[in-house]
Amino acid sequence: MSLRRLLGAATAVVMLGSLTALPAAHAAPAGSGSTAQQTGAPVPATTPDAAGNPEAMWKQTPDGFASLPGYGLAGTTGGQSGRIVTASTIQELKGYAAASEPLVIFIRGTLKATDYIKIPVAANKSFIGVGAGAEVVNAGFKLINVSNVIFRNFTVRDAYIPGDWDGKSPENDRDGLQLDTTHHVWVDHMKFERMGDGLIDTRKDSDLITYSWNVFADNNKALGVGWTANAVTRMTIHHNWIRNTTQRNFSIDNTAAAHVYNNYLQDIGQYGMMGRNAAKVVLEGNSFSAVQDPVVAKDPATEVVNRDNVFNGTRGRKDNVGAAFDPTQYYAYQKDDAARVPELVAAGAGPLENNAPNNTTEITVALDGTGDFGSLQAAIGSVPSGSTLPRTITVKPGTYRESVNIWADRPNLTIQGATANPADVVISYDLPANGVKFFGGTWGSCGSATLNVLAEGTTVRNLTVENAYDEAANGGSQALAVRSVADRVTFDGTRFLGNQDTYLADTTGRDATARTYLKNCYIEGDVDFIYGRGTAVFDGCTIHSLDRGSDTNNGYIVAPSTKNSNPYGFLIVDSTLTSDAAPGTVSLGRPWFASSDPDAHPMAVIRDSVLGSHIAVRGWSDMSGHSWTEGRFAEFNNSGPGAYVNEFHPQLTPEDALTFTKEAFLGDWTPAGRG
Repeated sequence: MSLRRLLGAATAVVMLGSLTALPAAHAAPAGSGSTAQQTGAPVPATTPDAAGNPEAMWKQTPDGFASLPGYGLAGTTGGQSGRIVTASTIQELKGYAAASEPLVIFIRGTLKATDYIKIPVAANKSFIGVGAGAEVVNAGFKLINVSNVIFRNFTVRDAYIPGDWDGKSPENDRDGLQLDTTHHVWVDHMKFERMGDGLIDTRKDSDLITYSWNVFADNNKALGVGWTANAVTRMTIHHNWIRNTTQRNFSIDNTAAAHVYNNYLQDIGQYGMMGRNAAKVVLEGNSFSAVQDPVVAKDPATEVVNRDNVFNGTRGRKDNVGAAFDPTQYYAYQKDDAARVPELVAAGAGPLENNAPNNTTEITVALDGTGDFGSLQAAIGSVPSGSTLPRTITVKPGTYRESVNIWADRPNLTIQGATANPADVVISYDLPANGVKFFGGTWGSCGSATLNVLAEGTTVRNLTVENAYDEAANGGSQALAVRSVADRVTFDGTRFLGNQDTYLADTTGRDATARTYLKNCYIEGDVDFIYGRGTAVFDGCTIHSLDRGSDTNNGYIVAPSTKNSNPYGFLIVDSTLTSDAAPGTVSLGRPWFASSDPDAHPMAVIRDSVLGSHIAVRGWSDMSGHSWTEGRFAEFNNSGPGAYVNEFHPQLTPEDALTFTKEAFLGDWTPAGRG
């Protein structure tokens, strides 16, 4: 008896439950027509849904729009009417994918392409991972004018071109999955990570699609929908885990109906869910954690229904515009409580048997292929969320153009250059604070930072972080190299390069405190290039004021906005203040009352340091209507041609100097290397 007749119309999906429980010897060989020994295998264990349904995560057949009839098909069945074959190499996979006949294609183990290939897929195919660790590496799939395709239970990963974070190089069209004018596709319990371009691009009037229970991770672009002037696409997107990505999370353009529910978006660099042009989107029961601009309706014709979603640690837009459509007019569905989505999705999304704990403590990043990862952000994403295990990421020499976030849920990371020379490893990006987002508004100071340090216990050592925004070509703007927010952050032998607002010592809120220790660092800029409300100790640092070419004013070094209840703002100690600017043209700093904060009382002490001739005789400056005397500014025991002692350079008494020390500023924290 044939397998098709034995198991009926759901072969492709029923087999998934049985095969993962069977030993390798029982898997169907290529061309096999009988697998009776598999029929009694158990259904995989799952977490029940609210109604107690144990198959909530692993359905026998597609749900959502992929289940509906259309274009001459009754629904999405993949290759269930055809033979079962097993692909053990990329070439075998390529051959089976392009076959004209229906096929159920089992993928076992690692199938790796030497050179990236986007595999053409013909109609009526099911691609199913068998056993733990089924994966396709350095390859993706391309569906052009085809229909009725299923992908389940394997990983597509690692086609990233090191250094091409933006995906702009001419040879970079390295999607994990590309759909053009394709209908009836079900992508379920897959993992897509570290591809060169998008993880999935759904394009050119593709229709009747369901993406369910997938993981999309460690990539700049997650999922884009559109590339068409028509509003045709109907798609269901539910119970997916989108994490450590930057944009297209999703970007949904010109959809007739996009039903997006119970997804978990975690640690997103730029924007979350976006509707564009004439898209109609129903966005419900999703959970957003550490996402900027979580819900965006970009254009006047966009309709986004935003209901029953949960937002944690987000800021920016949460648009709710128009009526869109009613999903229940198309199909029945069961929505989970959004508060439970992080737990449910983190436990159930992705391939089976793919949740082994990651206890790796040494991770390497390199541009030449010799590291574990080709980008720093991907390496950070490999650290499990919530893990407190100390880990070290070593970055080999090169310039890494990427915007990097050390997420708050990944504490105790050390990120270090591979050599003792910080100039050998450069993390560079070029967003200005006044730069306009393509969906409206500006990036703002926090959004411009090349490196955001959000996790407690982070150490950054022996590398350079720069904001390469070109003021000379594009005009002045805030453009941060580094923003540190968390408590107990250490920078050791790190270079900070920028112009205005190079380094922001921030906190999680006005009433929060955060301590940063900077040892033997080099920081350069011109206007307020060390600023913020955090507590920061600059120990043995070189602080370099850039020459703006003025004979009178070449900028300001510090601009603290310390809260009045915090006795400790900035301490510059045993450091050297340098510049090529004209003598007497650089101010030590000025008081920043952020947003006219009445509870600010800016505080900075510069002591036991060498001050160059660029320092002004009038040491401190006024700011935005506030006199410098409203700040808590003081100096002590400085030397050099800029170390004036006059009414504009208030001095600590020897007795007061005993209370303004590194130990006092850092309190009960003794970072490694503190003198």
